[in-house]
Amino acid sequence: MKDHNYFVYMISNTHNTVIYTGVTNNLERRMLEHKSKHNSGFSTKYNCNKLVYFEEFQWIEEAIARKKQIKGGSRFKKMNLINSINPGWVDLSIDWFTDDDISSYNN
Repeated sequence: MKDHNYFVYMISNTHNTVIYTGVTNNLERRMLEHKSKHNSGFSTKYNCNKLVYFEEFQWIEEAIARKKQIKGGSRFKKMNLINSINPGWVDLSIDWFTDDDISSYNN
């Protein structure tokens, strides 16, 4: 039986003024897309590229339901969730990529 891995994640900008919630089946690739501004959209517009929270799920339905639950909550609830595992709001993906990885991703 194939293992499934899905992630619900939250990213923020440098000053932690914006929180974006997403779901993906490949968190490393998705973070590289956010950091390289590969796709235009909310996270690019608001410079959200700092991974501050994530959860892993086996089934996509569970991940999507959790994403909807988080997105439906208040900013205060999102902040409490982030603070529960990452009180310093440090980038959990800080050493996943080099600057060259990020700059060459779009090429």
